[in-house]
Amino acid sequence: QAQLVESGGGPVQPGGALTLSCLASGFTFSVYDMSWYRQAPGNARELVALIPSDGGAPNYVDSVKGRFAISRDNSKKAVHLQMNNLKPEDTARYYCYAQHGKTAWLKYWGQGIQVNVSS
Repeated sequence: QAQLVESGGGPVQPGGALTLSCLASGFTFSVYDMSWYRQAPGNARELVALIPSDGGAPNYVDSVKGRFAISRDNSKKAVHLQMNNLKPEDTARYYCYAQHGKTAWLKYWGQGIQVNVSS
């Protein structure tokens, strides 16, 4: 069955950096748009970054532009989120999400991984 497994989270000080990774299995990774979402306590889940399956340019929420970078490696079925200059407001649970490029009902979520930014 389809599975997304996140890694790389944890505690970090403000101004620090982390790289989140998501390994996919059980589906044709290359035809899925891949995204990272996050959810902080009391807040709705929000889209942080998306990288399309068709090689198009990534998209980012305004609050992370210039600090975060999403990338994918289709040969390894992996998507990464490089997070630089982290701020306390980046503290959240981060989720990997796969959405088929052409079939909306084909979608998968990872279990999420916690990122805590504090001094």
